[in-house]
Amino acid sequence: MFHKTALVTSVLLLSSGIAHADTTYRIGITQNNVGVDSYQTTYERAFVEAAEAAGNIDLVVLDAGGDVARQIGQMQDLVQQRVDAIIIWPTNGQAVIPAIRQAHNAGIPVVVTNSKIAEAGLDFIAAFSGPDNVQQGISSAEMMCDALDGEGQIVQISGQPGYTTAMERSVGFEERLAELCPDVELMETQPGNWNRERAQRVMEDFLTKYDRIDGVYSGDDNMGVGALNAAKGAERLEEIVFIGATNFAVGYDAIERGEYYGSIYQSPVDDAEAALQTALDVLAGEEVPKMNFFETPKITADNLEEFDRPVF
Repeated sequence: MFHKTALVTSVLLLSSGIAHADTTYRIGITQNNVGVDSYQTTYERAFVEAAEAAGNIDLVVLDAGGDVARQIGQMQDLVQQRVDAIIIWPTNGQAVIPAIRQAHNAGIPVVVTNSKIAEAGLDFIAAFSGPDNVQQGISSAEMMCDALDGEGQIVQISGQPGYTTAMERSVGFEERLAELCPDVELMETQPGNWNRERAQRVMEDFLTKYDRIDGVYSGDDNMGVGALNAAKGAERLEEIVFIGATNFAVGYDAIERGEYYGSIYQSPVDDAEAALQTALDVLAGEEVPKMNFFETPKITADNLEEFDRPVF
């Protein structure tokens, strides 16, 4: 694990490289909130390992701790340090745009990773690297329709309010659900903030409020398993279909046990490696698509054996 001291740790990585190793680049990354879940923790470890493998990177690793103001300050610090490129996992897709514009105006290319920023900021970034979160929501809605045979009453536990990934997954899910199975009623949505314990409390409130819940859609499996645990505690597990996104190990295991219907397979290792490679390609002057999506397929009991158990 790459440990951070205070807000910033910088290390010159000297191992033999694999990509663009003829030039050493100083790359800064400011992440959303590494401590909030195991996906982000695994992403950070994989990112540092990929940088070590590249062998030509002077890496500055920062973590916003979920605080937008802190992340804006970190962006400004990286600009002042005159890094060659910045990778940002945005805490808020709208609020970080001025800081990204500042980097752009300073001639520093910015790669947005994992969660997109608002459309108004797209002119100021070199590229986005990550999953197509709208498509993930669409895929989850399709699984929900299949699981409920087109009718029922469901609730949704969304991610962090204002966070682009959360909004895109919800939009994709809600629009596809209404289109594909209008007889499935989404009764209520509450945020779980990507936190399992918070999601469990939200689900406990849903279970108290609604005598009938046929399905739960959670913005990721960390929250989905929190909802699952609440249903177990209320002895209502058998009556509810659980569907999530970003398949965590706990979600994978729950699918295997038959308690969780399905999720979306998304690797934090692929996510991290893709972000770093995108930044290196930009710095090397290669043509890079504005939107770089990696595949995130549906995963259910029917195809579970095709996928490795997640490492997070």
